[in-house]
Amino acid sequence: MNHVLDDLEWRGLIAHATDLDALRSALSAGPVSLYCGFDPTAPSLHIGNLVQILTIRRLQDAGHIPFALVGGATGLIGDPRMAGERTLNDPSVVAGWVERIRKQIEPLLRFDGPNAATMVNNLDWTAPLSAIDFLRDVGKHYRLGTMLAKDTVARRLSSEAGISFTEFAYQILQGMDYLELFRRHGVTLQTGGSDQWGNLLSGVELIRKTDGIGVHVLATPLITKADGTKFGKTESGAVWLDAEMTSPYAFFQFWLNADDGDVVRYLKVFTFLSREQIDALADAVATAPAAREAQRTLAYEVTALVHGPATADQVVAASQALFGRGSLGDLTLATLTAAVAELPSAPGKAGDSVADLLAATGVVASKGAARRAIAEGGASVNNVRVPTEDAVLTADDLLHGRFAVLRRGKRTLAVVDAQA
Repeated sequence: MNHVLDDLEWRGLIAHATDLDALRSALSAGPVSLYCGFDPTAPSLHIGNLVQILTIRRLQDAGHIPFALVGGATGLIGDPRMAGERTLNDPSVVAGWVERIRKQIEPLLRFDGPNAATMVNNLDWTAPLSAIDFLRDVGKHYRLGTMLAKDTVARRLSSEAGISFTEFAYQILQGMDYLELFRRHGVTLQTGGSDQWGNLLSGVELIRKTDGIGVHVLATPLITKADGTKFGKTESGAVWLDAEMTSPYAFFQFWLNADDGDVVRYLKVFTFLSREQIDALADAVATAPAAREAQRTLAYEVTALVHGPATADQVVAASQALFGRGSLGDLTLATLTAAVAELPSAPGKAGDSVADLLAATGVVASKGAARRAIAEGGASVNNVRVPTEDAVLTADDLLHGRFAVLRRGKRTLAVVDAQA
């Protein structure tokens, strides 16, 4: 059986490590306790965070013991970013976000068995600490020269925005997290994104100075698109794990729209498919790209992971129904609403002329073109062919009392919204 590091390397998940050979030996010697931190600086994690959750899940599947840290303390500050100082959120807001994020992580790890995952909150050990104790017991081990050399800190210092002491001290808090988890739970490996490399090393140095022990860090690369543009963004913003912020349908569509040049990498990073399965899908991309088998597999697998197989099945049904390969009437209101959200739309009601609505929504260029499309048998309402040029929308056509999906040909779609 391949070593877990071999699998992580094949999947493109190793960017940096403190000492890969030493880490390989430690992981081979028995279960290693490891952690990854997630700061509640928003109400939801996004798909960039998913890389980290799935990485520690892979380590758990290999027999190691993960701790998922949701930063109730560090989330009150936020790690320094190049865009400038973060807005400090009210503690009650951050506490609410902690609970939301915990619920997003929990389904993706196993919390029973011999190597069960544990959820921790760094507010538990940070809140009771006085400022004097923090400075004496932790701050004295940090040297300003090292802290100032950290990439994000150095770049912020040379910018117009500068950096506050609050954000400058973030790296100390993250280092303290590693020390606490090392002492409380024997954690000897931290994982994170390569953009966090300086903060990740903070704990390694602190543990070496305070306890004289060498521990490990493993950083994953930032995921990018083949064309160099930023991964995980759409026209409407970040792709969130929370179904209320990014609907499961929109989530599915994001992965379905992956470029041929990206899809195999995404399959390796974001799914638990085997090497053989992914190699077969890579062949499908090369030999039959128009079928988009790899994209459809990627979209289903990631949606099922995050939102559950039942929701993924609903989304697939919605995608098929929109293009005439299933019943739109079987979709829930939430799924249908998400499915039609990006379609051209126009207001309408029972009794309105279908030809007029086809023109109003932009499915055809004019009312005359609408009548011709109907006469040729090329127009439909909810996948049912419009029978005559003078047909009107009926109450039964309004799915959930609200939507009617208009289509011309195979792929030209729009929606009538009775509540618009």
